[in-house]
Amino acid sequence: MKFASTAALALTTLAATLTPAGAEENVLNIYSARHYQTDEALYADFTKQTGIRIKRIEAKEDELLERIRNEGANSPADVLLTVDASRLAKARNMGLFAPLKSAVLEKRIPTHLRTDEWAAFSLRARVIVYNKTRIQPADVQNYADLADPKLKGQFCSRSGSHPYNLSLLASVIAHEGEAKAEAMARGMVANFARTPKGGDTDQIRAVAAGECGVTISNSYYVARLMRSDKPADQETVAQIGIIWPNQKTTGTHVNVSGGGILKHAPNKAAAQKFLEYLASDSAQRYFADGNNEWPVVTSVKIDNPALNRLGKFKADTLPVNSLAMYQAKAQMIFDRNGFR
Repeated sequence: MKFASTAALALTTLAATLTPAGAEENVLNIYSARHYQTDEALYADFTKQTGIRIKRIEAKEDELLERIRNEGANSPADVLLTVDASRLAKARNMGLFAPLKSAVLEKRIPTHLRTDEWAAFSLRARVIVYNKTRIQPADVQNYADLADPKLKGQFCSRSGSHPYNLSLLASVIAHEGEAKAEAMARGMVANFARTPKGGDTDQIRAVAAGECGVTISNSYYVARLMRSDKPADQETVAQIGIIWPNQKTTGTHVNVSGGGILKHAPNKAAAQKFLEYLASDSAQRYFADGNNEWPVVTSVKIDNPALNRLGKFKADTLPVNSLAMYQAKAQMIFDRNGFR
């Protein structure tokens, strides 16, 4: 997705439009690590409904966090949006967020998907993707199955240091303890078909091509391929099967995209309106229909053919704070076992 030629360009180009000299009437300043063109519809709809103009900076997560911390009380930023619970927790631990008190959010968003400083607004599930000619679906019904010796030489993955994989292992630690997480990491490494490289889409393509037999991927990457009109993408989809893991136990691991109001926000009232808007039916449908993420508001009806095709599943209801709590331990376990 193209939002700027580089993160630095986005920062320098847009920073001039954000003034730290206090609140501007009917303006909201957003720092966002969500680099999805479909979010343009969210911003436009919010402005249409409220009359509040949006100015934003888009960059990588760590760059935004450092920028906010360095700007301190002079920061023009009102809202931080980012992906992965661990990154939201990092912002909280850095003392960047203001308390979040909203009857609307408390009513709309399930308790396990929000904290007292930030809330989740969309979900992405970590699914198992397998090659239909090489792997029997009965052999990959759970995340722990990826460590089974019968899959030796069949598993491919992105880096173990990526938050998507760290959050998954953190959920295993939270549910089953460090020993089970250690055994799972060790077994996954023993089953590598190749050294970890690339992103989730690269793993899906490798499975379809037979370079490996099975992988794990965030669900929206699969949905993107399903919705693509490119013949190569459709051929990839034809070669793979999708498993919702752990349906008989904890449920499929889910991570989030979310945000919060920043401590020094000059436009706190507009910021609160925006976060409450993100929990509205219209915004929740944008997340689902535009970017192939699941709504956090369970009553929202979506119209996404790929998500409908993937079907319903039992999601893990582990509190989002737990994913951040065990990330450091997850990284140590992956490192000890050579999952890099």
